[in-house]
This record gives sequence, structure tokens and C-alpha cells, in this order.
Amino acid sequence: MSHRTEHTLTVAAPPRVLYDLAADVTRWPAIFAPTVYVHHLERSESAERFQLWALVGGEVATWTSRRSLDAAGLRIGFTQERSQAPIASMSGEWIFRAAAGGGTEIVLVHEFTAVGDDPESVRWITEALDRNSPVELAALARIGTTGHPVEDVVFTFADRVPVDGAVADAYEFVNRSDQWPQRLPHVARVVLREVSPGTQDMEMDTVTEDGSTHTTRSVRICTAVERIVYKQLVPPRLLLGHSGRWLFTDDGDGATVTAEHTVAIDPDRVREVLGAGATLADARDFVRSALGGNSRTTLAHAGSYAAARR
Repeated sequence: MSHRTEHTLTVAAPPRVLYDLAADVTRWPAIFAPTVYVHHLERSESAERFQLWALVGGEVATWTSRRSLDAAGLRIGFTQERSQAPIASMSGEWIFRAAAGGGTEIVLVHEFTAVGDDPESVRWITEALDRNSPVELAALARIGTTGHPVEDVVFTFADRVPVDGAVADAYEFVNRSDQWPQRLPHVARVVLREVSPGTQDMEMDTVTEDGSTHTTRSVRICTAVERIVYKQLVPPRLLLGHSGRWLFTDDGDGATVTAEHTVAIDPDRVREVLGAGATLADARDFVRSALGGNSRTTLAHAGSYAAARR
């Protein structure tokens, strides 16, 4: 038996701005709290196929979806190719309509079946959709109504280094973050727990330039020896969201390691965090320097570790 949910929100932003936000799934981990990572399998202007990892009921779930992108009609259809129990099938649509009083009415529709049509599973899925869908709609509204171009608020940057060593050793250094307090000068404490094979829960204390300690908690998805992706569950005050990827490439006689960050800045917090005269451009520079600096330190130590084991 098929079940249907529908969630709506009227937002004071143009339909096309909100459509573009929903259409670009690479930004989702920094925009939507439940989304951990999206990995494209196929992609064109009007269709795409990807694997998505997300927090559902407090646990990491993954599935493969196909989406159709109708930019002219401002509609995005989606179907899960391979769902994760207790979901047997899931499909739906994002619809962006010009609202009568101005702005946009966003409609998010889900249609699903549960394994065995079990009533308890139907209830669990419905509650998860009722919990996550309003959060996603509110997140689109939050980014779409900042008063700044989206690309100035949500952006990606990366640093990469060549490694004179084996790619597997560089991967091991990043994967074994429980060893970072002994290996990295800016890490004071790490509690690493493997939730399931390839999925980690990591809590870390980072020492800042002024000597204070900042605690973060992340979910990490590890694919040996190719990539480690992560989603920061509670971002710092300046950010609405933060996700990242460690990418490992075998160059034959060595390796290349890339540290990539995707962030969403909270413009309302810029002056509170950085001072009365600070601008969004200042916040972008600050985030690039702070996050990039720690990543470059980790990259350098990963390279030294791999080179020493050659």
C-alpha cells in the first residue's frame, strides 16, 4: 500500500533561486542538517543519479536515487532506486510556485511503501518525513532569504598536496583520527567510534590560535582508500553548515591528497563573531583561513607519515 506526505512552506525569495538550491545536491550537506554526503553516479542537465547518505532517526542511512530536473517548470522529481529497510520504495517531487502575495510556495511531496506494509514501519517512516521535511524546507528558506547571492553564502574550497609515499598510508593517517592527538599539534582530543563498517562518529577538541579549545562532532563515511567524507553535526556559530571530503589519488610513484570544504555562512552572525565592522567577504576569508589552515597542517603530517613508511 502506498502512503503520501506533503509539506509546504511559503518563502520570501524568487522561485528560481530556491529551485537552484534544491537542484544542486552537492551543496546539500552544508544546507540540510540530515544530509551527510552525496556521491554522483550519473549527471546531466536534466537528470542525475546519485548515492546519498543521511541521518534518519538518528542513524546513518544510504540509498541511490534518480532525479529529473525541470528548470523551466521549476519541478524536481525523485525516485529511490534502492531503498533501505524499512522503506520498500520512495518517490516524490519538489515543486516551486510563485505565491499570490509574492515569494514562493515550496511543496515537497513523498510517496512511499514500507517493507511488508508493516504499520509500525509506516509510522516510523511517516514520522521521519514529518521531522526532516520541515527542516529541509526551512533550510532552503534560510539560505534563500539572506539578502546575499547564494554563491557568496554557500561555497567550496580545497587544498591539495603531493605525497611522496603510498596512498594507503596517507589514507590510514586520516582514517585513524583517534591517533591525531599524538600526531597533530592542533588536536587535543578525539573520541572515535565505528558505528558500522565504514561509518564513524568522531568527537574532536581543536586548539585555536588563542589557546582555547573548540569541540566538534562529525559523522564520517570512509571508502578505502579513495575518500573520507564528513558532516559536522553542530557547526560553529559563524556557519549554518559545514561538510568536507578527504580525497586520495594514487599517482603511481606517490599520491595526491585533497582536503575539500563546503560551508554555508550565517550572515546574521558575521558581526557578532568577527566584530562590528566585519563583512561577508571578511567571513569568507576567515573561514577559508581557519578551516584551510587546519587541513593544510593535517595534509602536511599525512604526507610526512606516508613518506616515512615508504
